[in-house]
Amino acid sequence: MSKISLSNTTVVVTGAAGFIGSYLSKNLLDSDSSLKIIGIDCITDYYDVSLKEERLNMLSNYGDRFNFIKGDISDKSLIDEIFSKYKPDVVVNLAAQAGVRYSITNPDAYIKSNLIGFYNILEACRHNPVKHLVFASSSSVYGTNKKVPYSTEDKVDNPVSLYAATKKSNELMAHAYCKLYKIPATGLRFFTVYGPMGRPDMAYFKFTNKLVKGEPIEIYNMGDMYRDFTYIDDIVKGIVNVMQKSPDETEDGAPYKIYNIGNNKPESLMYFVETLEKCLINEGIISEPGKKVLLPMQPGDVYQTYADVKELEKDFGFKPSTSLETGLANFAKWYKGYYEK
Repeated sequence: MSKISLSNTTVVVTGAAGFIGSYLSKNLLDSDSSLKIIGIDCITDYYDVSLKEERLNMLSNYGDRFNFIKGDISDKSLIDEIFSKYKPDVVVNLAAQAGVRYSITNPDAYIKSNLIGFYNILEACRHNPVKHLVFASSSSVYGTNKKVPYSTEDKVDNPVSLYAATKKSNELMAHAYCKLYKIPATGLRFFTVYGPMGRPDMAYFKFTNKLVKGEPIEIYNMGDMYRDFTYIDDIVKGIVNVMQKSPDETEDGAPYKIYNIGNNKPESLMYFVETLEKCLINEGIISEPGKKVLLPMQPGDVYQTYADVKELEKDFGFKPSTSLETGLANFAKWYKGYYEK
């Protein structure tokens, strides 16, 4: 692996108004005053836009070290213009249409952002060589995989949603570009990311909103589901570590690598809900646990996710470690401050 210093570099972060993108941008700007970020985001209304504006507002405190461009990565001429003008050293592609269930009813958005958009990023890296391209994949690529924990060595040819299929496609496209054009690239399979300022379409956020309104919460597969919930700070630490080491060429000549970033400790959905309720009660957001409606498994869902992070630990001496209790307590504190202003 080749070490990359982030000092005096220009980093492109796509999806900069998103949950992970905004946290990553803040972390990078805080850690090195010589680093500059070009943030790109098209700010769709897939979820509450005011939350995206709140994240951007947080980043506006860094002056001209954070340069925000509102635009869509599926706009090839815009991406080419940005890369040509700013000549980024490192690129972190986090822009994507997210959501498993949404992909079942709105497939066009996924093809546009996750396939065409990512292709544009690869082409821009090809014509404006970068030291490292880091891109978001997802634990959803493991689909109906029965073997646990999920290893990056596992075969992942059985996606159960279009979202998962686009993420697997990203990995294949990146590998081809790495082999053909020697672009060093690392893909990161994220496992159920949560935390303050997170995405309102995620289960923990939806549950909280319903509990606050006194509405029953829907729990799929009768609560018999397991997720490797990963706290946002752990995800960001993982990305920053990975950014600073580009992969060596593999046996097939591609400087390419994939890692899991997950908590390596699956929790049951029922335990997750109970822990969330306790944290919300502790903050005075709700006074008692809510009603639960148990439903069957939904299309596109998987029974469990469980990350094998041995490779991440071996190469970077790091693995996610924030407990569910700590992470959800931090979320509850933020939720109270944000929504009870």
